[in-house]
Amino acid sequence: MTISFDSALGVHPYALDVRAERARILAGNLANVDTPGYLARDVDYKTILGRVAQQVAAGEESQAISQGAMRDDMRHPLYRIPYQVSMDGNTAELGVEQGKFANNATDFQTSLTFLNMKITGIAKAIEGR
Repeated sequence: MTISFDSALGVHPYALDVRAERARILAGNLANVDTPGYLARDVDYKTILGRVAQQVAAGEESQAISQGAMRDDMRHPLYRIPYQVSMDGNTAELGVEQGKFANNATDFQTSLTFLNMKITGIAKAIEGR
């Protein structure tokens, strides 16, 4: 009996990839909060992960998913509309970016916990426990 890690692990490895990339983008926003004319960026996590979930459910291979729409969407982040317009044209707002970064870090940890539980379950199944 063979084990397909793609189907066993589900969408969780891809969720970690997207969350890590989003953390990089949000960190860039935080670093440029005081840069005149900087435009805050972000990725649409729910849309990307929804597409990935469809691909996983359809049985596509992990390499095809990683090189497909997921990477394209992360290469072209969206620009965010600010809550309050600044005089220098910068759309990165410190409080908003900090909140989104903290939320993303929590979600990353949650995805990592789910992935760890899946791997532990697979290991127990292999050992026959």
